[in-house]
Amino acid sequence: MVFLGGAGMDHAIGDYNAAQGPDRAAVCDRLADLLTEGLPGAEAKVWHGGPVWFLAGNPIAGYWVRKTGVQLLFWSGQDFDEAGLRPEGKFRAAEAVFGSVDAVDEHRVQGWQAKAAVIQ
Repeated sequence: MVFLGGAGMDHAIGDYNAAQGPDRAAVCDRLADLLTEGLPGAEAKVWHGGPVWFLAGNPIAGYWVRKTGVQLLFWSGQDFDEAGLRPEGKFRAAEAVFGSVDAVDEHRVQGWQAKAAVIQ
């Protein structure tokens, strides 16, 4: 996979992805492409150390490379009532962690994005 970028995209996201090892970079590129496609009009930039997508100035989704894999976080994810996300932190965020690009379920991520945009 190759990170496609997009309108409103901070070039630092491509740099963040490229700085990861090959397996993690592939996951990051795939998530960046999915988030860019699934959240049209969102602003994307590196924020708090990871790529984050914003709608109307509010963080919607982002990802970070962790020891266990690439963490995909949705700020309102606990409100989705969707399988595959685990609560994260003390607010309404929820996460999924991917150890390889093959583990990224495109349809599931697209469903989470759709809910994130509506809830936001």
